[in-house]
Amino acid sequence: MLKLFTRTLASLQQLGLLVAVYGMTALHAHAADTVVPASAMPWWFWPLALFVTCFLIGIVAVPAGIGGGTLFVPIIGGFFPFHLDFVRGAGLLVALASALAAGPMLLRGGLASVRLALPLALLACMSSIAGALLGLALPASVIQIALGLIVLGIVALMLAAKKSEFPHVAQPDRLSTALGMHGVFIDGASGRAIDWQVHRTPLGLFVFLLIGVMAGMFGIGAGWANVPALNLLMGVPLKVSAGTSGLVLSLVDSSAAWVYLNRGAVLPMIAVPSVVGMMLGARIGARLLHVLKGSVIRKMVITLLLFAGVRALLKGLGIWI
Repeated sequence: MLKLFTRTLASLQQLGLLVAVYGMTALHAHAADTVVPASAMPWWFWPLALFVTCFLIGIVAVPAGIGGGTLFVPIIGGFFPFHLDFVRGAGLLVALASALAAGPMLLRGGLASVRLALPLALLACMSSIAGALLGLALPASVIQIALGLIVLGIVALMLAAKKSEFPHVAQPDRLSTALGMHGVFIDGASGRAIDWQVHRTPLGLFVFLLIGVMAGMFGIGAGWANVPALNLLMGVPLKVSAGTSGLVLSLVDSSAAWVYLNRGAVLPMIAVPSVVGMMLGARIGARLLHVLKGSVIRKMVITLLLFAGVRALLKGLGIWI
């Protein structure tokens, strides 16, 4: 089953690259529609800037386990001259691309669990569709303000949460035992084999139902919520939480992305360079997850999110345009 899932992720990754190449043919045609006319920059500047930005986001997003969309939407929506609906549509594809690019490596390294991810992703997939429909129905200014508040809330959560590298689960609950939510992974930093199991599974399923709504509504992937829910609530080790979060994102974001595609809120000029840059950066990030200290990435992500959250809030209020 693990080999089949790994091959499926690899096939989806190749398909994403083919779509990106095809979409580049429409890049110039959509440039005038997505860039503010007053901009003095040539049209090719924005795809290049998106590629570089998303490449850097991909490197830090995977080790942090937050998904590329969590950084992509507030940063691109706040500092690039694109409509927020297009940014949110591309944000789901960006989060999906980073998850697909890193997925095979995480599975082979034992840092992601298919048995753990599938039940959680099933509920989040259904609720993400409702969240996407709600997000497209609201005015852009309202979404911008709500996004700023959510991002600042993420910062507060990351600062307050005391994450445990290896949470102690004395006894797994019946549901997690029935679903086979347990495993073992090799910690690259210490070289130890770590056995893990899960508790509070019913509450975790309900939390992921709510996470799906936010993922679809804001197009941010909700990896920032996946990791605390897995680590702090369900007792999954931190590195396995970050790796499994990527698998959940790959399923949830693909469901919500179809709503944005159907509404015409995905443009090649924004999506193509963002997805390609994210996939390349996520490959590097997946390798860093084995050896890099989580505290270093965590501080970097908190700084970026704090700045981007303030920018999104002030932009939605019309204070900083």
